Amino acid sequence: MSQFEKTLATMGVSLPDAPAPAANYVPWVRVGDMLYVSGQIAKEGDRLLTGKLGADMDVAAGAHAARACAIALLAQVKAACDGDLDRLLRVVRLTGFVNSTPEFTEQPQVINGASDFLGEALGEAGQHARAAVSAASLPFGVAVEIDGIFQIR
Repeated sequence: MSQFEKTLATMGVSLPDAPAPAANYVPWVRVGDMLYVSGQIAKEGDRLLTGKLGADMDVAAGAHAARACAIALLAQVKAACDGDLDRLLRVVRLTGFVNSTPEFTEQPQVINGASDFLGEALGEAGQHARAAVSAASLPFGVAVEIDGIFQIR
């Protein structure tokens, strides 16, 4: 078990198998030491975390959905690193999409669910640049989708 996974275990988190793509794309692409991971949707087990921020979902529930996306991102990184998450050097950038009403303006607080989780789980390697933007809708009605760029060895 990698050092990062030991930290995740103390947090009560076990990485799932990397989710398979839902359409005609690959889950990740490696270029040199950079890993580009496709958008991961908010899901726990087989249950999609659906809702629209500013309508039927609050910021805390949205942040929980963003955390679920971050866990899926790490599962993809682990798969790309042949099962060795310690090959992760750092999270470079996240782009978070929040299914929200036009009036909703707390997208950064929602995506903090992913950023806070990655900082806690990965320490300095989890510090990253990011964007948090509104989306009129997301696939399957999920509340959040996040893609990421990672540096690996």
